[in-house]
Amino acid sequence: MSTEELVVLVDDSGAPTGTAPKATVHTDSTPLHFAFSCHVTNAAGEILVTRRALSKATWPGVWTNSFCGHPGPNEDIEDAIRRRAQQELGMTIDGIHSVLPNFRYRAVDASGIVENEICPVFAAVAVSEPNPSPEEVAEWQWISPDKLAAAIDGAPFAFSPWLVWQHEQLVESKLSE
Repeated sequence: MSTEELVVLVDDSGAPTGTAPKATVHTDSTPLHFAFSCHVTNAAGEILVTRRALSKATWPGVWTNSFCGHPGPNEDIEDAIRRRAQQELGMTIDGIHSVLPNFRYRAVDASGIVENEICPVFAAVAVSEPNPSPEEVAEWQWISPDKLAAAIDGAPFAFSPWLVWQHEQLVESKLSE
């Protein structure tokens, strides 16, 4: 039985068009595919931020949201989020809910590798403390929403582009409420 992780390729409207091995999909011409981002909070209302492992192919060593991932073919999105929280952060989460259902981005890192994703954003609540995989996470920190916003606004280059864009959209959506 194959344990190769697959990502779901999609067309511009978000309709699935096939699959590709995750290990080979991120290149200088990455096809559009389905992903997700998740922001985890603790009981104190702090947000978990993580620094990507230095061995990551894209944006190594960059601070970002709690975790990201790719749902597998026919995998329920909440199941994928729970799976990835365990794989990447070694933690259990609950209270998963959508915060930016239509988030989508394309970004090119310094090495030329492209992220090209339809990437709905979710929030969740920590049930346990992180015990991250060193292949995924170099460091992690709980931070107040105000301090995270100030850091992103003051030094956006220190964060993943998707976190900066998610932050901007979340601020805009709160202002329009």
